[in-house]
Amino acid sequence: MSVAKTIKSNPALKKIVHRMLIPKGGARPRLWVRLFLNRFFHTRKSGSSVAWRTRMDVLPFNKFELGLNSAIEDFCTVNNGVGDVIIGDNSLVGMGNVIIGPVTIGNNVILAQNVVASGLNHEYKDPEIPIRFQDVTTAPITIEDDCWIAANVVLTAGITIGKHCVIAAGSVVTKSIPPYSVAVGNPAKVIKRYDSSLGEWVRGE
Repeated sequence: MSVAKTIKSNPALKKIVHRMLIPKGGARPRLWVRLFLNRFFHTRKSGSSVAWRTRMDVLPFNKFELGLNSAIEDFCTVNNGVGDVIIGDNSLVGMGNVIIGPVTIGNNVILAQNVVASGLNHEYKDPEIPIRFQDVTTAPITIEDDCWIAANVVLTAGITIGKHCVIAAGSVVTKSIPPYSVAVGNPAKVIKRYDSSLGEWVRGE
């Protein structure tokens, strides 16, 4: 049995290791994890950059990958505590973004300012237990290649943004958006799509 499986199968050991990595009640990894341990587990390819004022809450037990020539700008928060965060090549995560895995971002993607993409939700169904003490659930978010996600967009857990989509500023995406579409609103709806037979963008779904 691997070391990871041994730890996961033993609740007491798992709790000890977790406390070594993250302070009790916190989400930010301890300094030794950020400076030393993560570099052996995560991938940052040539030409990629993470601004120094970004909060990288990334841990070794889930993936974090940053592709060729991709950048994460200042004041972002990236968290892989409950799921992988994978960013492809030539993509930009703009200022003030919050990315909570599981999230996969393709190649040549633009995320403008203050975008929130969270693959995590909190359970709330038991009214006798405070929500913060109930379980969390996860569902992956996928942003396919060549997309533009405009400022202040919220991407909810479990959705896919298809290839070459535009999500208008301020939209809240609660359902998947098909490729080659423009979506707007709360909840986001497709208002324009590319018709390959006509060779042009047309109105409507």
